[in-house]
Amino acid sequence: MSESGNVQFSEREALLFHSTGRPGKIEIIASKPMATQRDLSLAYSPGVAVPVRAIAADPAAAYDYTAKGNLVAVISNGTAILGLGNLGALASKPVMEGKAVLFKRFADVDSIDLELATEDVDAFINAVALMEPSFGGINLEDIKAPECFIIEQTLRERMNIPVFHDDQHGTAIIAAAGLINAAHLTGRSLSDMTVVVNGAGAAAIACTELIKAMGVPSDRVLLCDSKGVIYQGREAGMNQWKSAHAVPTDKRTLAEALKGADVFMGLSVKGAVTQDMVRSMAARPIIFAMANPDPEITPNEAHAARPDAIVATGRSDYPNQVNNVLGFPFIFRGALDVRATTINDEMKIAAANALAALARQQVPEEVAAAYGGTAPRFGRDYIIPAPFDPRLMEVVPAAVAQAAMDSGVARQPILDMDDYRESLRARLNPTTGVLAAAHETARANPKRVVFAEAEEEVVLRAAIAFRDGGYGTPVLVGRDDVPDRLRALGVDDPESFELHNSRISPLVPKMVDHLYARLQRRGYLRREIEAMVNQDRNVFGALLVALGEADAMITGITRTYARSLRQVRRVIDPEQGRRPCGIHIVVGKSHTIFMADTMVTERPGPEELAAIAEHTAAVARRMGHEPRVAFISYSTFGNPPGTWLENIRAAIAILDERQPNFEYEGEMAPDVALNPAVARNYQFNRLSGPANVLIMPGLQSANISAKLLRELGSGSVIGPMLVGMEHPVQIATMSATASELLTLAVLAAAGIAR
Repeated sequence: MSESGNVQFSEREALLFHSTGRPGKIEIIASKPMATQRDLSLAYSPGVAVPVRAIAADPAAAYDYTAKGNLVAVISNGTAILGLGNLGALASKPVMEGKAVLFKRFADVDSIDLELATEDVDAFINAVALMEPSFGGINLEDIKAPECFIIEQTLRERMNIPVFHDDQHGTAIIAAAGLINAAHLTGRSLSDMTVVVNGAGAAAIACTELIKAMGVPSDRVLLCDSKGVIYQGREAGMNQWKSAHAVPTDKRTLAEALKGADVFMGLSVKGAVTQDMVRSMAARPIIFAMANPDPEITPNEAHAARPDAIVATGRSDYPNQVNNVLGFPFIFRGALDVRATTINDEMKIAAANALAALARQQVPEEVAAAYGGTAPRFGRDYIIPAPFDPRLMEVVPAAVAQAAMDSGVARQPILDMDDYRESLRARLNPTTGVLAAAHETARANPKRVVFAEAEEEVVLRAAIAFRDGGYGTPVLVGRDDVPDRLRALGVDDPESFELHNSRISPLVPKMVDHLYARLQRRGYLRREIEAMVNQDRNVFGALLVALGEADAMITGITRTYARSLRQVRRVIDPEQGRRPCGIHIVVGKSHTIFMADTMVTERPGPEELAAIAEHTAAVARRMGHEPRVAFISYSTFGNPPGTWLENIRAAIAILDERQPNFEYEGEMAPDVALNPAVARNYQFNRLSGPANVLIMPGLQSANISAKLLRELGSGSVIGPMLVGMEHPVQIATMSATASELLTLAVLAAAGIAR
């Protein structure tokens, strides 16, 4: 039931993340132009009076003229924050902001967090109910049981928009999807399985209710709490929500309940289930140990006791993560798009079935790229889709919307589901999913990455995050004071970091021999090589990679890009048959632009331009995009004429001969490449849509364009990303942040940047 898994990081890193730049994680951005007096007059007075009158005449028009239809409130009083307990409304704000970010990131749902400073149930209900005109839906979060049951039920009755307590239903929906597939793999049906649910809080009771609604017989579900089985006639520790699931049974303990049981669903505490309990279960037992942050029993322990078990947890470092982010963004997306009045059982079951079906489908090639190139396959260790599967955005909202229409709670039915699915695909940028999946790939295959400037705080912060994130081993290159610098950054065990001092490293003789053999016929004396290895951290770091002591390298903070690249290339050559180039990646809300070459070749000739196009198209495809390559110029198909067009035209001719597996066209101005309305003037244009790969005519225009985009804030800019070298080396800009360094390190470790 985790939304973030078990990624590790220091307290300092977490605080810096939330405080650097604009404090917090969200901001309000106008969706209409606000540059001129006319814009302001339309946005506010007097222009705003027109939609005001329209809404007064027809309240449904609020969905047409305001943000209501795509706006969800994330509301909490902080009485049950994650695994931290009752820390109050204000302390819950970082969590609620995070929830708002997840809504936007995964389903393009706008969200505002609201923290209510009350534990009075009636006051909370009244406050939320009064806000119905503002929002299209309400996501309740981190409210303790049993108050959360009363609050949600009452608000659902009083409000005419979806109200959804994710701590209950989100976990239940994802767990139900996994249960459907586990039953399929073990030859069971929901109607004949025996289920034991341990923990009688909000999520456990929601799981119990949902699996019963899906067909598990009530008398075959045993609900347990800290006092044991909830049976008919029990009085201790009971309430109306537990009593609703009491059954006639002579079993009194969890151990007794699990004997012969088909399924265990745990939402309780670490260690609640023993290996002996697992051994007592039925053949091919299904174990969902979802306690957060540590499961009732680990998959390793469960499989040691019963190798035939199917196991799921709430953690990302084990297979089959029950992760709420698979549910709530997409459920609200579908509910909002049909203007649903509620989220009912039919919609929850539709979401669970859609998730289960998605996991059973063969993973297509473009989705495999989002998993780092390795496609998961349906089976014991893959019964629930991964959170970064881009197909989720299409599959789950469509199923939820259809269920809302079929069950009669949709006020705005969708007439063409195919068009709706296409619109869902267009809402999100696949790059974001691939970037997230790259982090998972790096965790699954940790690498040794050289951080070549370890005296710099920003580099150390990135190295700490790389190790704490589980991406691999940071190999630090620096002087003997680096442990003190790590200690100052809050690291308790700085000696545990691998540190190489080039002046005293035992690897120096081997490095000198290697580099001298490489450069002796290029005018270098051995003593010059010795000085280079001892004194130049980029040379030393590159040699660590070249000699197999590390897998990749990050540098660039203390030297210009060109100088760093020259130093690295003394040690590492371009990959055979490739030409190195630098790629800047501009990531917008629903689109990504790849620009090259922005860092390496000053004036590329035809062969170089063609090669840059091929390399950049390959990167675009690895990041989930079908490349459409435009060769950019001041001229569009010869207008105006000029003397600098022949290189581009020759490059096009080279690609025509090679017949690559991507679209390409040129020469063209940026507006023709990117704006469909302008491109329609050129019917012979071979691009089927706006270009997403821009091949620049020279380094000057490319570098200027990339830096302008970064400084003007045109989306998130990744890079420069160096590709085409025989070993993964990334050279950051001197102004790079720790987060940017970490991203480059992860992309190198995951094999995206190559």
